[in-house]
Amino acid sequence: MTSLNGGTAFHSLHVSRFATLLFRAHALLYSFALFALLLHHFLYPSSVLLLAADLVLSFLWASAVPFRWCPVRRKEFPDSLLREVGRDDLPAIDVFVCTADPRREPPASVASTALSAMAFDYPTDRLSVYLSDDGGSAVTLFAFMEAARFARYWLPFCKENAVVKRSPEVYFEEESSDKAGSKNLKKMYENMKDRIGRATERNYISKDLVSGEEELEIFKRWKGFSLTNHPTIIKVLLENSKDVDIAGNSLPNLIYVSREKSPACHHHYKAGALNVLTRVSGALSNAPIVLTLDCDTFSDDPRAPLRALCYFLDPSLAADLAFVQFPQRYQGINEDDIYASRYMRLFRFNPRGMDGLRGPSYVGTGCFFARASLHGDTKAALPISRSDAGRFSASDDVLKKAHGLAKSDFEDATSWGSTIGFRYGSLVEDFNTGYRLHCEGWRSVLCDPERAAFVGDVPRNLNDVISQMKRWIVGLYEVAFSRHTPLSYGIRNASFPMGLCYAHYAFWGAWCVPLMIYGLLPQLALIQRVPLFPKVSDPWFFVYAYLFLAAYLYDLLDFLINGVPFRRWWNDQRIWLFRGPTAYLFGTLEFLLNSLSVSAPGFNLTSKVTEEKQADRYARGDFDFAARSPFFGALAAVAIVNLSAVAVGIKRVATGEVEIGEFSMQLALCGFVAGNCWPIYGAMFWRRDGGRMPVRVTAAAAVAAVMLHMIAHLVSAFRG
Repeated sequence: MTSLNGGTAFHSLHVSRFATLLFRAHALLYSFALFALLLHHFLYPSSVLLLAADLVLSFLWASAVPFRWCPVRRKEFPDSLLREVGRDDLPAIDVFVCTADPRREPPASVASTALSAMAFDYPTDRLSVYLSDDGGSAVTLFAFMEAARFARYWLPFCKENAVVKRSPEVYFEEESSDKAGSKNLKKMYENMKDRIGRATERNYISKDLVSGEEELEIFKRWKGFSLTNHPTIIKVLLENSKDVDIAGNSLPNLIYVSREKSPACHHHYKAGALNVLTRVSGALSNAPIVLTLDCDTFSDDPRAPLRALCYFLDPSLAADLAFVQFPQRYQGINEDDIYASRYMRLFRFNPRGMDGLRGPSYVGTGCFFARASLHGDTKAALPISRSDAGRFSASDDVLKKAHGLAKSDFEDATSWGSTIGFRYGSLVEDFNTGYRLHCEGWRSVLCDPERAAFVGDVPRNLNDVISQMKRWIVGLYEVAFSRHTPLSYGIRNASFPMGLCYAHYAFWGAWCVPLMIYGLLPQLALIQRVPLFPKVSDPWFFVYAYLFLAAYLYDLLDFLINGVPFRRWWNDQRIWLFRGPTAYLFGTLEFLLNSLSVSAPGFNLTSKVTEEKQADRYARGDFDFAARSPFFGALAAVAIVNLSAVAVGIKRVATGEVEIGEFSMQLALCGFVAGNCWPIYGAMFWRRDGGRMPVRVTAAAAVAAVMLHMIAHLVSAFRG
């Protein structure tokens, strides 16, 4: 328990000694087994490729050990905070919401996200919401002007009726409320959504959508704008000192920001947009606490800011506390989570382990920052003043200054993006920023309440899921092979265990090495009658069996203890296998091509729009292989090789051509991979719905599989 000046505790911390001791015992035994495995390679060499695979596996396992070494769980007491501090003394908060493309990120949904933050259970005179529109779209500004009008009705409705889900989009989809005014408010929201939808379809703002000529004049400025070339636009849509809701209560500040873009300047994607918001908000409101939200991540707990402040307002933590991270959670995931979209290790299990060290990594959304930590001066890390209200000012002089801070060349010859603000140099700006802050001596805290504080959307087709992961892999490699690589810089500056944690993530794409080798080599060798593993009667057989079973059983235990059903765990490990020949492999290749200055596919947003039939298939739990994607060609080729190896292996064992004891491990491995590939076989051979694999992809995969068999045969013939 942690208290403030000997008073009431704001939060508590729990360490499970049994779970910690159990893992440490498992880690010790597993280390001996890995050593024995590598020793076997040197005593009885069978394949250089298998040795390479096992070396990479050993590194990835060792770098993951700190995640389980001392996991902790925390609990917050926001009521105690309010009793001790009082609502009038709470610090100001600036909320950053980022969007970039109105066609892939529907403006009505983005506006709903902002409304959910505006409706926090928090003093409105201490709350400012900033929207970064990196697409410079008139449609997005129109959506937020509509949201500003709707906020006058929505915020008092939420407070009067104790609404918990304060995203109007989610509330009206899920709730069948008979609360006073609910039906009229729903009709008002649907009308607003319809107007935004019409503007999005037209991609311009017509006279029939606005309330008058004055409003129409605002959008005439957008003529000649493009995604990569437009001036700064900052518009204060709501100002706390002037605007009130229908009940007469003041409204939070709402500010639209579209930074200047020029083809002559690099804009650093989301990190650049966040740094512009950091500077602009510093000029207008300068709140000591900053919350970053993705455009599709809405507030699901209006008391989330109070939970974060349970840590920021504790003097024993505040001196070096950079950020409080809430786990990413998602809506609309089907029952069995067929695409492993919950990312249990990434967002739940591993952050608890890092929280027992220096704190979890930053995951891009649902994160409260101490503004001081973003300014690169650790000496500024003082306990946050509870009387600092972050006074808002939108005078002409302040707005003129803010426009200058958002110019495309402002950061030239400055430390922004290197030692100040959100860090550049990687597509995964969140990972890079959190990592660098930890290396600079800052700490973080995981806030994981039972009820999700923030909820977002995930891709609902397999191609988008893999594409998103591939983009992460490229960005992580950019950190891994930078001058700030976790293997040296991270270990020196953030501590040895934290450096290993970050190294595990940074080299995530290296999983392609063992997954591709174990997914193809033993299978091809089986068909060529080449044994690669010890016989069942050989004592070394039990080393391999132990390593496989212990890893899988401990992983399963981790999921079951946390209330995750077996079928979700099975799908999680299946998707991990699927990533091997897809996201991990293609991400690795793209990074290598980029490093060699060879043109490779660039950065793409993940679409937040899902087709109706596609959504229906996902809800039923049917895998979607409809895209003509090289990912699916690679997956199908591996699946065909394993299926052919199972068929040939069973036939040879049944006819006595080979001894089962000699090839038992290879046959079992083929069967395991083929079992995981069952949805692929269905998509290739017998499904007739819209999610089946295109015939051309199946044919290309079959050709690739035949070529692999031919290469294996030639290699086998050459060797003897």
